[in-house]
Amino acid sequence: MLLDTASLYFRAYYGVPDSVRAPDGTPVNAVRGLLDFIARLVADHSPDDLVACLDADWRPAWRVALIPSYKAHRVVEEVPAGSDVEEVPDTLSPQVPVIDAVLDALGIARAGVPDYEADDVIGTFATRAGGPVDIVTGDRDLFQLVDDARGVRVLYPVKGMGTLQVTDDALLQAKYGVTGARYADMAVLRGDPSDGLPGVPGIGEKTAARFIAEYGDLAGIEAAARDVGSRLTLTQRKRLTDAADYLAAAPEVVRVARDLPLPAVDVTLPRSPADPAELERLATRWGLGSALGRLLTALQRTGA
Repeated sequence: MLLDTASLYFRAYYGVPDSVRAPDGTPVNAVRGLLDFIARLVADHSPDDLVACLDADWRPAWRVALIPSYKAHRVVEEVPAGSDVEEVPDTLSPQVPVIDAVLDALGIARAGVPDYEADDVIGTFATRAGGPVDIVTGDRDLFQLVDDARGVRVLYPVKGMGTLQVTDDALLQAKYGVTGARYADMAVLRGDPSDGLPGVPGIGEKTAARFIAEYGDLAGIEAAARDVGSRLTLTQRKRLTDAADYLAAAPEVVRVARDLPLPAVDVTLPRSPADPAELERLATRWGLGSALGRLLTALQRTGA
């Protein structure tokens, strides 16, 4: 099981009231919400291995060099030149180090790679896995990793962790008209305003899926755009040829990396805390007793 950690703690932050606080009044809603998410996932799915995947760089320079608008709208204004600081709620930022410390004390693996996003870490773990993989994320970009033949699926939260969309190739085909293998091509054509990806003007999700069904992939679609005898209309061909520079750069931005040098971490799901004394200290300091108790119970039952 691979967790898109930031996606989940953002979801926890907005889903759990900020009245959930530590004894000193500091909000810990994201911390406790994430612990409850993990407890539910462990209880419901009993994974053998679990990795909390991290954004070592939430907006890698190499992706920005290809598409300058990539996540540009999320950058905090008035920061030193050359610095990309993600806009994060004031009461969430201080909770992230607490999350890291609690996961370490529990013995739950954390993994990030310099210059890459959590998506890329997830892509590499999923590609190297020797068995079925569940990816837990609220980010549709990771649908591109779905692969029924290899047992890779995405658990996409619809409402908290209680309602998860189990995303496999059949669901993607029914909902979007493409399988996981072609989802990234569709995303390139459609674009994604939440990531600052413009897409090809005038080509939405349904049109992109139809083009992929007819021409196979982006290369086939671009070839059809250059072919005056293709079934594309003149307007469609013009839209695609006008977007040639974007189509040359966007695939590398949209597709997750699958070949990163991963850190050496023990991904085995722990059955008991790695550092009980530190976990007790953190529980007392941040008022995490009940949430940690639920997670520890889930870990123990999974190992029984």
